[in-house]
Amino acid sequence: MESLIYPPRLREGDRVIILSPSSKIDKAFLRGAVRRLQSWGLEPVLAPHAGSSHGTYAGTMAQRLRDLQEALDDPQARAILCSRGGYGAVHLVDKLDFTRFRQQPKWLIGFSDITALHNVFQHEGFASLHAPMARHLTVEPDDDPAMLALRDFLFGHYPEGRQDFGVACEAHRLNHRGTARGILRGGNLSVFYGLRGTPWDIPAEGTLLFLEDVGERPHAVERMMYNLKLGGVLERLCGLIIGQFTEYEENRSLGKPLYEALADVLKPYDIPVCFGFPVGHVTRNMPLPCGAEAVLEVGKKEVTLSFK
Repeated sequence: MESLIYPPRLREGDRVIILSPSSKIDKAFLRGAVRRLQSWGLEPVLAPHAGSSHGTYAGTMAQRLRDLQEALDDPQARAILCSRGGYGAVHLVDKLDFTRFRQQPKWLIGFSDITALHNVFQHEGFASLHAPMARHLTVEPDDDPAMLALRDFLFGHYPEGRQDFGVACEAHRLNHRGTARGILRGGNLSVFYGLRGTPWDIPAEGTLLFLEDVGERPHAVERMMYNLKLGGVLERLCGLIIGQFTEYEENRSLGKPLYEALADVLKPYDIPVCFGFPVGHVTRNMPLPCGAEAVLEVGKKEVTLSFK
């Protein structure tokens, strides 16, 4: 089992390109992200169409593709911050050229719809960072834990006395206890599901899979989980992390709460499973490196996920 290629850590003065590969964004959040990155000593640069609008998208497909391809190719940039998710990244999946990127890899940062691009980066052999985006960088205070963790990870500032990074949370009553080591992969369930069966699907073997979603009806979430079950994915995972599922109506269409319905699907599998992990469309959306070798420890009172 090998982790993917890590782009270099950031240093003060490094260039970070902010772009919008999916839905359009309020320009106030772009300005806020610029200020935040500047406060970290970085040099943020807005892509030409970061604040553009074309229907619900941040520009036409060609404009969004051009911004992303130019960022991948930029020899001076050290990271690419996606401004927001929404919908539209899937338009770009089969159109990107990593020839120049391979000479100078850089971190891709984002979550939600950006899951599609994380899958592309993993397909190309590179780790990327599932993490907060422009709105979070704008509205959250200086001491926000997820934002500080993002900064520390990018700069390689390990917590005092440690040689790795980690995320911890309280144990959930539905958890399956145990310890698993694997490659951390995942993101938004519906986006991940949309790439199943394509070249940009992720391998199940050796994977610690984390999932989250927003605004999906409970029966739709269960249907997607059954796809992973019937497709043989769940039985090949070494561990599963169920993050935050938010902004949906708990109407008991499944006859029980969503987490309990998912727990029923997962009962046959003898792997560590964690419910309620701090990742998703919430304030405590902790950064997770897709493609990193990680250890998941699901204990009686606490769950920890650590990665180098």
